[in-house]
Amino acid sequence: MKILIAGGAGYIGSVVIPKVLDRGYEVEVVDLLWFGNNLPKGVKVHQKDIFDLTEKDVEGFDQVIFLAGLSNDPMAEFSPAKNFIANASSTAYLAYISKRAGVKRFIYAGSCSVYGYTVNELYDETKPASSNYPYGISKLQGEQAVIQMQDENFSVIAFRQGTVSGYSPRMRLDLIVNTMFKSALMNGEVIINNPSIWRPILAISDAANAYVRAIEAAPAISGIFNIASGNYTVGEVADYVKEAVDKKLGKNVKLNIKNVQDFRNYKVTSEKAMNMLSFKPAHNVESILEELIFNLDKFKDFDNPNYYNIQVFKTMG
Repeated sequence: MKILIAGGAGYIGSVVIPKVLDRGYEVEVVDLLWFGNNLPKGVKVHQKDIFDLTEKDVEGFDQVIFLAGLSNDPMAEFSPAKNFIANASSTAYLAYISKRAGVKRFIYAGSCSVYGYTVNELYDETKPASSNYPYGISKLQGEQAVIQMQDENFSVIAFRQGTVSGYSPRMRLDLIVNTMFKSALMNGEVIINNPSIWRPILAISDAANAYVRAIEAAPAISGIFNIASGNYTVGEVADYVKEAVDKKLGKNVKLNIKNVQDFRNYKVTSEKAMNMLSFKPAHNVESILEELIFNLDKFKDFDNPNYYNIQVFKTMG
């Protein structure tokens, strides 16, 4: 099987691609390489914009995975216009040319942020998506665009991912568990803007396994799927970070609780993905922290701007 991965040199792709290669699939990547290239040697990378692709460029691929776009709220709020182009329009365009070129499956990296504020209810994929923020809105638009293209010859699997955390060769320190871990080591404290709000957390290893399950799902399967390793309050995540850093790295981390109002609050069930894709998360916040501690020497330069998407994005004008 031949797979094209847009945005494949990013944080998630750098973990997904080695797993996909290990299963014997052929992979090519389209990526602007904003954050460099940490992929295994031999992976063919086309350094170009998605909008520069044509049907001819995607002919011969069995599946296309969209991991591209702008990846978090700070980037979206810094440039809402670029956010909507990258997360909504480029997704729709790539799915459109993929379908016309005869690709059999399109897999989309969406976000649980589409849910917005859910009070205190566990959300499945049938619940309303009501984000009022540019990032959540754009991710929902991209999802809707690709889902409407599905038919008996074009499977579409759209993931609503929890906040991904953990170690990647293309490291990020702007994701909840990773950020708290960095702050605990760098500043000796973890800032908690609101301890009561909920977040679905997705270990990057579980994310990679979810993409393998999607690639290998039966041809007739399409749809929207929540994927998360578990749901946690922000205060609970901070407690896990403090415990891990205190016990395993000999620190004495302080918790700084702010109680700032936040309208992004959601928890989700991944039961549909478990039942239809055999997605079985094997990780939690504690195992994410074990992974970060194990790989600490690989990203201990906490000031490296490459670890913060917004810092690199701002330099591009």
